[in-house]
Amino acid sequence: MQSESVLPRFFNPRSTARPSSKFSHGVTHSTRGRRMVISGQVGVLADGTVLPDLESQMDAAWDNLVAVLEEGGMGVTDLIKIVAFSTVPGSIATFRRVRDKRLGGHKPASTYLEVSGLARAEFLFEIEGEAVVEDMEDVADTLPGSHVVAPGSTIRSKDNG
Repeated sequence: MQSESVLPRFFNPRSTARPSSKFSHGVTHSTRGRRMVISGQVGVLADGTVLPDLESQMDAAWDNLVAVLEEGGMGVTDLIKIVAFSTVPGSIATFRRVRDKRLGGHKPASTYLEVSGLARAEFLFEIEGEAVVEDMEDVADTLPGSHVVAPGSTIRSKDNG
């Protein structure tokens, strides 16, 4: 079993097929942190404009998801799971291209679904997510021999408190 000292931990079991693109089959995290659940975000601009095509709606939905993350003090690398819905059949390649551009090398658990419709007929895409920021001091207290180095902090362990 792999060490739990780095959380969240993104993984792909050797006993399952490798992911078909850039995502992880599983993610573990402690219960000591901040968790954000993000409602479905669609391709609507702040002024209410619904964008006309799939890729522009995907970009706007990602912009909206990132805005929610940032308002909550998080970023895309804190995402542990995303679920995306598209009403355009055969659009997985477009989704993967936009997702990979937005996430860089980050690989949260990811589900993509093609559906017959969303809340409004003009919505072509929707994305929801979950994000976690671990409380590293609390996590360190639960892991034997752990040392925590957070940006701008000093090394702390249970032994030297």
